[in-house]
Amino acid sequence: MSNANTEIRETTTPITDDGDHDRFAHVVLEGYTPEGGEFVPIGNSVVEGIINATPVTALCGKVWVPGRDPKKYPICPTCKEIATSLGWTPS
Repeated sequence: MSNANTEIRETTTPITDDGDHDRFAHVVLEGYTPEGGEFVPIGNSVVEGIINATPVTALCGKVWVPGRDPKKYPICPTCKEIATSLGWTPS
């Protein structure tokens, strides 16, 4: 009788998707205008981010290069909470 070692390997194909299940629309503060002052930019605008592929920063701290239609996703709960606390009405 031979002593043969048999190895059985299970192969699986990973399931991938584009991650839409955890995507949110974020609120980006591009700058502000102090009372009686001129606009003060504090970061890249979303339009600039889309055109130049430069990252933007959301109120919640997420940094990403915008490229998807935000209307397809629910608003980020953290961004919404911060915006609401500042007296804004995110929609």
